[in-house]
Amino acid sequence: MGVVEVRKFNGSSAPVFLSRFRSPLTIPLATADFVVRGFRADRPEARSVLEEHARFFLTGFNLATAHWRAPHERLHAEVPDSERGFAYEGAGMFAGLLDLATAGRAGALRRLLTGPGDSYTHLIHVGAGWLASPMKVTVVPRLPSTPLLRWLAIDGAGFGEVYFGGLRALLQRSRRTPGPQWEARLAGCGRALWFAESADAAGVTDVIARAATPARPHLWAGVGLAVTYAGAADDATFDALEEATGPYFVHFAQGVVFGAAARQRSGIVPPHTERSAKRFLGVDAAETAEWSDRAAQGLLDSNDIHSYLQWKSRLRAHIAAHR
Repeated sequence: MGVVEVRKFNGSSAPVFLSRFRSPLTIPLATADFVVRGFRADRPEARSVLEEHARFFLTGFNLATAHWRAPHERLHAEVPDSERGFAYEGAGMFAGLLDLATAGRAGALRRLLTGPGDSYTHLIHVGAGWLASPMKVTVVPRLPSTPLLRWLAIDGAGFGEVYFGGLRALLQRSRRTPGPQWEARLAGCGRALWFAESADAAGVTDVIARAATPARPHLWAGVGLAVTYAGAADDATFDALEEATGPYFVHFAQGVVFGAAARQRSGIVPPHTERSAKRFLGVDAAETAEWSDRAAQGLLDSNDIHSYLQWKSRLRAHIAAHR
C-alpha cells in the first residue's frame, strides 16, 4: 500500500498514504481491477461480480475518510443494499487505521459499530484487520465491546495479505509454523483466493493442493465463506467445490455458516447466499444464524483466540452431526 505517515486530519491525527493514491486517504477504485491485482481475468462474468464487490469496499473506505464522525448516512445513501457489507468492511479498514494513528482517541471503530453499523459488525471487524498486512501491523486492533469477534480482524489480515501479495503470499503463509493466529489468518487467505481465482473451482482446488497440508482445511473454510457471502458461483461450481473439499467439507461448510449468518445479520440476504446455504447445509440463512449464535454461547465475552477457534469447532461438530 505504500508508506504511511501521520498528519492532522479534521482536528485529529490520521494516516496519510503517500503512494498509489490520488489524494490523501482516498484509494482509486481502479485498484480493484483484477488485472492490476494480478488476479485471473479469463472469467468475465465472475470477475465482474467480484470486482464490483472490491470497488464497493474501496467506496466504503473513501466515504469513511470524509465522514468518519458520522459515517452511516453516506454508507446507506450511496451504496446499494447488497453491496453495503463490503462498503462497511472498507469503512472498517479506515476506522482501524484512524484508531491506530490516534491510539484509539478518534473512536472511529466505536462510531462505526454503533447504530446501523451493528448489522455489519462482522464485516467491520474483518475490515479493521486489513491494515495488518500492507502496513506490517502485528497487533489486533482494539475493538470496542466485542471480545470474541475481535479475532475476525486476523481473518481480515489474511485477506489483505493475499489481496496485495497474491498467491505467493498465500503459499508462503501456509508453510509457516501452525498456531492459533496462523489458523485464523488462513481463513482470510482462503476468502481472498476465491477472488484471486475469479471463482474458478478448479483453480481454487489447485492452489489449495499446493498449500501445506495443515493449512488446507482453514483455506477451504475461507472459500466457503467467500462463495456464500460474495457469490459468483453457479450450480456446476457448487458441485465441483463439494467434490473437491473431500475430507475438509465440514471446514468449508463452517465458512458457509459464517457467510450466511453475516448476511442474515444485515437483514439483506441475496439469492446467491440462500442458494449456498441450502445447497451445502440444507437450511436457509436464518437458521445458519441460529447455528452460529448457539455455537458462540458462553464464548462471547472471551478475548482468548482459543475461544474463537472453539466457536468454529463447535459449528463443525454441529454440521457433521446435521449431515
